[in-house]
Amino acid sequence: MTPDDVVFLASPLTFDPSAVEIFLALTSGARLLIVPTAIKRMPNRLAQVLFKKHKTTVLQVTPTLLGRFGRRVLQEEVLSAGSSLRVLALGGEACPSLALLRSWRQQGNCTHIYNIYGITEVSCWACCYHLPESLLQSTDVTESSVPLGPPLIETTVELRDEDGCVITQGEGQVFVGGMDRVCLLDDEVTVAPGTMRSTGDWVQIRDTHLYYLGRRDRLVKRHGQRLHLDTLQQVVMSLPQVEACAVGLYEGSRLVAFVVACSTSGEQKATHTSSPVEHQVEHREETAPSTRGLQKTILHRLSQLLPSHSVPDTLVLVPALPLSSHGKVSMGELMKIYQRQRAGSESHSALGDTETLRARLQSLWRETLGLTEDEAIQEDSNFLFSGGDSLQALRLCDDITKAVGVTSSGLLEVILDGSFSEILRHVATATLTFPSEHSRTSHPVAVKRPADPVSSAQPKRQHTDPYSTTAAEWPLGVVVSSLKKAVRCTVVRRAGEVVEMGQSDSLRTNENSYSDSEGPIKRTRNTQEKGANESTESHHSQTFGSNKWTERNHSQAVETNDPSASSVTPPLRVAGGLGLGVSWESDTGRCVDASPVLLIQRGADGASGGTRATVFIGSHSHRMQALDLTTGGLLWERVLGDRIESSSAVSRCGRLVVVGCYDGGVYFLCVESGETQWVFETGDAVKSCPTVDPLTGLVMVGSHDGHVYALNPQVQQCVWKHHCGCGAVFSSPCLHPSLRQLYVATLGGHLLCLNPDTGTVLWTYSRKTPFFSSPSCSSGHIIIGSVDGNICCFSHTGEMVWQYVTNGPVFSSPCITPDKQRVVCGSHDGCVYCLNCTDGSLVWRYQTPSRVYSSPCVFEGSAWGKEGTLVGLASTDGTLCVLDGEDGTLRASLSLLGELFSSPVVWERSLVVGCRNDFVYCVVPTGELK
Repeated sequence: MTPDDVVFLASPLTFDPSAVEIFLALTSGARLLIVPTAIKRMPNRLAQVLFKKHKTTVLQVTPTLLGRFGRRVLQEEVLSAGSSLRVLALGGEACPSLALLRSWRQQGNCTHIYNIYGITEVSCWACCYHLPESLLQSTDVTESSVPLGPPLIETTVELRDEDGCVITQGEGQVFVGGMDRVCLLDDEVTVAPGTMRSTGDWVQIRDTHLYYLGRRDRLVKRHGQRLHLDTLQQVVMSLPQVEACAVGLYEGSRLVAFVVACSTSGEQKATHTSSPVEHQVEHREETAPSTRGLQKTILHRLSQLLPSHSVPDTLVLVPALPLSSHGKVSMGELMKIYQRQRAGSESHSALGDTETLRARLQSLWRETLGLTEDEAIQEDSNFLFSGGDSLQALRLCDDITKAVGVTSSGLLEVILDGSFSEILRHVATATLTFPSEHSRTSHPVAVKRPADPVSSAQPKRQHTDPYSTTAAEWPLGVVVSSLKKAVRCTVVRRAGEVVEMGQSDSLRTNENSYSDSEGPIKRTRNTQEKGANESTESHHSQTFGSNKWTERNHSQAVETNDPSASSVTPPLRVAGGLGLGVSWESDTGRCVDASPVLLIQRGADGASGGTRATVFIGSHSHRMQALDLTTGGLLWERVLGDRIESSSAVSRCGRLVVVGCYDGGVYFLCVESGETQWVFETGDAVKSCPTVDPLTGLVMVGSHDGHVYALNPQVQQCVWKHHCGCGAVFSSPCLHPSLRQLYVATLGGHLLCLNPDTGTVLWTYSRKTPFFSSPSCSSGHIIIGSVDGNICCFSHTGEMVWQYVTNGPVFSSPCITPDKQRVVCGSHDGCVYCLNCTDGSLVWRYQTPSRVYSSPCVFEGSAWGKEGTLVGLASTDGTLCVLDGEDGTLRASLSLLGELFSSPVVWERSLVVGCRNDFVYCVVPTGELK
């Protein structure tokens, strides 16, 4: 410093760098330039004062304040060849990238540029790095960051990890101190010499240099991945279209980039405006096509440079970045801009009719994918096939939710899986007023309901404290005693799962027998069975007596209330001689996405005459039905609190059917009557199918609140719960009882292995795409499908064994064959794949007419006239297929009048599946398969 220097007092007196500026001038006899605060807020006027009128030589500023000058002023005045500026010290924020500094600095400029670092707690500066001329002149694009530099005299700088240990490599938090660098903070009276102060700044050591990564509170987890907001900010600022940028999280989750575009791009300039907020809202609807194009260009370029979790959800163009009194970016003011913008956009589009809603959804779709207004969105456009990915789907889901003001836990699945028209229909159903479901006209005659008011009325919801110590309805001793007398039962669920319950006379035998088999052996309590006639007497007319049957099938079915009619074989609907026909159908009132569950109960003597088979299934109409598998007769029906997409399970005691509901409840209903025994309330919709532990009887189920719960129906208590990290638990947990391992997958891309007794995590695998598929396990493998199109196989210790790539997202849950040698799984590419469990090699592949969302069902073919195994599967266009399990040859098919998202289940000669035309169908072979 010399008396000829001119130092600009850039910092207010409340900001400690002002002390540096003041005493740099006073101790050297230099001039201290003080300008009115109003001038500081006018970049062009300020540049004239500093560099034309007073020839400033020393400038200490934050990078944001420097950037306010704009690229033209920086190039032509601040860092021009003839600039008066001798020293430029940048501090208080992350230093601009080398590429950005080089773009500002013109050929022949002699300004010395410094990156300074420090904290108020240790009297301002602690490190200083003088950028060498060779680095500023270099064309090496691989070197982008500017180091913090070495410590100043008598200053100690340490890097510590999460445990507080000093490290010399890797990433950690900066601590600053020194024997003579002691400041008293707040109420401190004395501090020991050498005290090290934490900075809250996260840095990385590379080649002995410290590189700033960001504030610790700006180091966030996003979609399960770590993200440095300040690092992202620098990447955005490195783009040629960007003059200044700030990045932040809106409401803790939405990643927003605020960008000041370069004036050379023809975009908004930092002209005089009293309120950036008003400017943004007022002109939003008049945004020029070039602005939309610029946003698309920037986001597209970022998607090429960054992993998907780092790409901003929204890019907001602002005329200037608002600053705090200390010259730093005011993130609070920026978030107000964004909040006002969202409120303004929502107020411009009242969603009062379908066409307005359609236009709004198309606008959000285009914004998410970076499309222009002239790029059409077809009714059958699929978001993923239009160039979107799973993270963009999450952003679109969030945008739609905020735009319509209604939360729908099923929206994300529709975005990922359905067409634009399906998204519109889904959102319209949740937001717009439509005729009551009771006035439906698509089916002229309603199915007869039981006269018993208990079975059709809304059950009284039990708000039971999940962590209470309520006494069991059936004490444990009684349960154990009943288990010794258990009758034989079989539960058949999707993906070919067949669960045998009860045969031995003790729990100990049950546990031992499971250790050598994959299928759990469960116990059931003695139940007082109704006679077959009594159970179906008042409801058999639903199957044979509705006018709907006569109208749609032109058959001679006669309405009757004679109980003996329940044993009569109904007429079969033959589909073009393909060997499949509909035995019965049941109208649920709304579309059926849930998969059926079959409960086959046998008498204690094992005689065939004592066998009773029941179908349990729910629908969007909120109804849960119990149907007779043989006749389709309605045994009972319950109306739950919201729509049902979860498939059900049967408790170990055999007396309860368990099902999740959109209202967040897990309902425990009596198998015999449907009466509600207990409702456990989670924090969000439950679409996960429960899993029952055959050893403990615990019911484990996931929720969209991100937790998996272990519930004890005996004492009506939650034993444990575990939050699975990022993303809802959509799929169903899978239990390996002998290994005592529970596998849970999330929409955040996590596959977790938990201890089913305690809920503790044994291992975790993370992927960047959601898991809608449910894991399936065999003796040596866990297999699951991923939205990125892979069918993945893991060992029971969490190592990836193999993965097979399909040509579309995989929502289907894998079905492992009875011999555990093969796995069958569907894909959105329309194919069903049979793979070798050992190495993932392709055994056979079958192309269906449409996407395969549901899970295939592998079953023994003897009852269908075929030796060996058969595969039942459904494609979304309504086609049911039966394939040969050995080579994938088509054996029979049938087209139903609606989309199929439900997974078929098979017992003996009956295949049961739900359909989106509101019906549950039982399909049987019309002849032996050849």
